[in-house]
Amino acid sequence: MTAMIDSTGTVLPGHIAVVMDGNGRWANKRHLPRAAGHKAGVDATRRVVENCVKNNIEALTIFAFSSENWNRPVSEVSNLMSLFVSTIMAEVKKLNKKNVCVKFIGDRTRFSEKLQGKINEAEVLTEKNTGLHLNIAANYGGRWDIVNACRLITEEVINGDKKLTDIDEAMFDSFVSLSEMPAPDLFIRTGGEQRISNFLIWQLAYSELYFTDILWPDFSDEDFDAALNWYTGRQRRFGKTGTQLLDSEAVES
Repeated sequence: MTAMIDSTGTVLPGHIAVVMDGNGRWANKRHLPRAAGHKAGVDATRRVVENCVKNNIEALTIFAFSSENWNRPVSEVSNLMSLFVSTIMAEVKKLNKKNVCVKFIGDRTRFSEKLQGKINEAEVLTEKNTGLHLNIAANYGGRWDIVNACRLITEEVINGDKKLTDIDEAMFDSFVSLSEMPAPDLFIRTGGEQRISNFLIWQLAYSELYFTDILWPDFSDEDFDAALNWYTGRQRRFGKTGTQLLDSEAVES
């Protein structure tokens, strides 16, 4: 998976990660129940997925439900779980027709058997698709991801399959979520907050971070394009100097 180049020669991100923030505030501003905001947020998610397909983005990872979201009011969590099930049922066949491969990351064991079943069905139905990789983080936390990787590596060391001296960044990376694809190039967060909120802590180390005040249900095609345009103006140095990058580009050309 590599960064994409559009018809104008502009380098686009190959992998985008999104924190979809602001559903509740969007509903409150309209004197609507928070559930209405989450439903409107589904429409915004659909728009972004369609935009990624249109722009040939290779991967999109969205933060659908964090491990901390269980601390919300019971009624809201219940509504979110119901919306989660209904959305998977309504959208997965459409995604499959668009050649989208759907994968869920996170600890799904806390979900109901019905929801776990729908998650498995979505993954099986779309697993051979070769278009956009849509990763849905559900009951996910970046700290959980790192601790889980540590647990898995420890088990391999105890079993004799790995040695302590085998542990390095590359090996650790192979045990965290999304290890089969490059880390996100671009991180987008809506809703005005400027933090990553325990999302892909390991994977976002060198991602470009884009924050906007726009509430998620209002995030339009134009807003998505604005994020892509902002990304194209970034110089990704990965520890190098700007001069080194320019010299490298000159050699390649």
